[in-house]
Amino acid sequence: MKDRIHTDEQAEIVILGAGIIGLTLARELVRQGAPDILIVEKEPEQGLHASGRNSGVLHAGIYYTPGSTRAELCRRGNQAMREYCEEHRLPLRAAGKVIVARDEKERPALRELYQRARQNGADVERIDARQLATLEPNARTVEEALWSPQTAQVDPGAVLRRLIQELNDTGKVRFLFGTGFISALGPRAMATTRGRVGFQTLINAAGAFSDRVARHYGGAEHYQLIPFKGLYKKVIPEQADLVNGNIYPVPDIRNPFLGVHLTRSVHGEAYVGPTAIPAFGRENYGLFKGLDKEATSILYRDAVLLFKNSKFRSVALREPKKYFASAFYHDARRLVHKLRPEWLKDTPKVGIRPQLVDLRTNEMVMDFRVEQKGSCLHVLNAISPAFTCSIPFAEMVVKKFLA
Repeated sequence: MKDRIHTDEQAEIVILGAGIIGLTLARELVRQGAPDILIVEKEPEQGLHASGRNSGVLHAGIYYTPGSTRAELCRRGNQAMREYCEEHRLPLRAAGKVIVARDEKERPALRELYQRARQNGADVERIDARQLATLEPNARTVEEALWSPQTAQVDPGAVLRRLIQELNDTGKVRFLFGTGFISALGPRAMATTRGRVGFQTLINAAGAFSDRVARHYGGAEHYQLIPFKGLYKKVIPEQADLVNGNIYPVPDIRNPFLGVHLTRSVHGEAYVGPTAIPAFGRENYGLFKGLDKEATSILYRDAVLLFKNSKFRSVALREPKKYFASAFYHDARRLVHKLRPEWLKDTPKVGIRPQLVDLRTNEMVMDFRVEQKGSCLHVLNAISPAFTCSIPFAEMVVKKFLA
């Protein structure tokens, strides 16, 4: 899409960020009658970061703390995104997910996860090894597993492209791509790489940079986003049928990461991943690519968490080993009966998960976080399952903060 060049732009509502959250918020605002929305995005097109780099899994509400916003929105979001894909004939693969116990010690955690899922109203079943073999013949477990029939796969890129088309068709939404935020110009304007942009309301949906933007307007006072790198491997096409839908491990529910797992995409490709390796840049997709002067600040915050937060420490000491192919393979091998190192190939698919940390407690924030400061609304912690939850999340935010 070719955007128009402006040096002094004005809109009633400006949304910073054209990821899934920014686009679904714009969609809901139009549905509620907003006549003039401008979406400002630093990249040349939509969803080039977390929204377009995730695994495409629609989650079913199993993992999240009962009563949290993530728990309350996940099931509704799963259904809403399914319906959106069906309505617009977008790729959808409703193959379900199994969660397996890798050893005897994980069985109590598996049962705890089942109880949490039930509290959240998630459709989940406890199954034995025989039932598991009918659903995912290659999955291995110790005696029992969980089955989530509502877990599905979508094509994130296809969803994002359809949202862009839908918003364009309304005639009420404009886009400024290739336009980066620089600083605030008072409470109702911003300086960008392409000039001044004024607004009555700013919605900060800038993903990994949302805390930095928020601080320009008095927000995110006690928070900082810390990046974690998600590396994937791709299964060679001849062995893609190693997984039918999704094979997940029992996660450590004290942390917001689900562990390396196997996923079959809507296009039939099989992937293994992602990792959760502490990264040193908000776009640190390569070993050194994406590093900037902020790396020192991120490294300092990681060091503080390493010493003060045992949950972070467990991740920081375990995950970097998965840079090595042998460690990555060993982690994945525990989930399945059959897997060989030569079946896993490198892939450019890499994601960054920006994880919000409360600087007062040195704890990772485990739920979505939205702050309102004057004329600005800041979405600070759009972590997984944000893609799944995006449609009802937008409804909630508009009703609570923007109606």
